[in-house]
Amino acid sequence: MELSAFINQFGILQENILIKRLVIILIYAILAKTVDIFIDRVLRKIAAKTKINFDDKLIKYLHAPICWTIFGFGVLHALSAGPLSDPWQLILPQVTQSILLILWLTALIRTFNWMVEQYMAGAHEKGKIGTDLFMLLKNVLRVVVIIAGLLWLLSIWQISLTPLFASAGIAGIAVALAAKDTLANFFGGISIFMDNTYKVGEYIILDTGERGEVVEIGIRSTRIKTRDDVLVTIPNSIIANSKIINESAPIPRFRIRVPVGVAYGSDLAKVENVLLAVADGNSNIEKDPEPRVRLRAFADSSVNFELLCWVKDPRDKGLEVHNLLKAAYKVFEEQSITIPFPQRDVHIIKSAADALQE
Repeated sequence: MELSAFINQFGILQENILIKRLVIILIYAILAKTVDIFIDRVLRKIAAKTKINFDDKLIKYLHAPICWTIFGFGVLHALSAGPLSDPWQLILPQVTQSILLILWLTALIRTFNWMVEQYMAGAHEKGKIGTDLFMLLKNVLRVVVIIAGLLWLLSIWQISLTPLFASAGIAGIAVALAAKDTLANFFGGISIFMDNTYKVGEYIILDTGERGEVVEIGIRSTRIKTRDDVLVTIPNSIIANSKIINESAPIPRFRIRVPVGVAYGSDLAKVENVLLAVADGNSNIEKDPEPRVRLRAFADSSVNFELLCWVKDPRDKGLEVHNLLKAAYKVFEEQSITIPFPQRDVHIIKSAADALQE
């Protein structure tokens, strides 16, 4: 049996519309309190036993809106129980609906913010996005929810949106033209984030030749710090359309090449073993993949080898090349392996006239 039919069975309620409205509100208030107790004593305990945190937060943010919505439906039901004098016939239901909408918008924003923070905070900690871009994306999502709620609120109050949309279209075109570069940089930052091109802390090489560590991925630009401690700022719109070499991805290691030349007549197998031992003795050199030595060329003054090995961090490239060359030089001296310097053999051929003069 419907609630209205049940209430209509009581004659006194038919005679006094005010009492009828109060009874309807009281019934819905009891129902709202029952749901409140059920959520608090049953659902909350069930959620506390689960391993995930999402259900706890969902109950926390939606508990009050659900109870107030039930009570609000009671108010709307009570208002529809009989005619009201103008302008209350229109205003009171709209006010009630507006309050319920604001409650749900607040709950939705809080829930949505928590969900966004759970995902984006992880991305921020891993260096995928900078602090300012993280805050911007969070605020943009919040604004989208608020705008949608405002449009719904205007429809409740039966305000025509056609003139508003027309004005917004003209204003939007003007803003888009004026902020074209800013918008391009913003969406460039979004594409960098979505494509996971690079993260904060990784080493990249731009197509213009700059090489450095990514220190910040911002709203408008990306900043990298070179090995000379020079900060280079590149607009996101440019970097999103450029060729980027990420030395730290997909595997966080970097191969270095150490050229070494030895004199002709050296024991090549011995040279190779010595270079491998030098690499194995360096704790900063990766053991997997194993270091390797390759004979590259018979040059004018030397037999050229190349020691290939991997370091854990691209930032260690210059330092480890330095350490390997120092260690190789020391071992070459101990093993009597000659490192040649550029030299030429000059042969003097005597002419017949010179021979007669002697």
